[in-house]
Amino acid sequence: MTDRIFIEGIKFHGFHGLTRLERRVGVRLSVDVYLETSLAVSGASDDVKDTVDYRKIHKRILTLGRETSHKLLESFATMVIEDLFRRFQGTDRITMKVRKETPVLDGIVDSVGIEISRSREEVLAP
Repeated sequence: MTDRIFIEGIKFHGFHGLTRLERRVGVRLSVDVYLETSLAVSGASDDVKDTVDYRKIHKRILTLGRETSHKLLESFATMVIEDLFRRFQGTDRITMKVRKETPVLDGIVDSVGIEISRSREEVLAP
């Protein structure tokens, strides 16, 4: 499959990080998400009901990013991917990049982050 829906640069203030300060005061995070799904039907129909509505994906990522707290970006991204697979049918693979734009490091660093890619079978295997 080569079709993808993507949203890049979802930015929010969240409470994720190893330090108490990050989990209490929070950090600025940026998320990019890529969903592999067939766009053949929606491409022909021009109807949002035939595709994955990226507005709903965006809203869900903001909700999870603001309302949960994780020590590791890896566990945050894994939780979001699992949630998206459960809520949005028809997606075969999700790739997610999470950047911490205000990392607690000595010196000046633009961002740190992770990238995780999972298939529906990997996540929802019986």
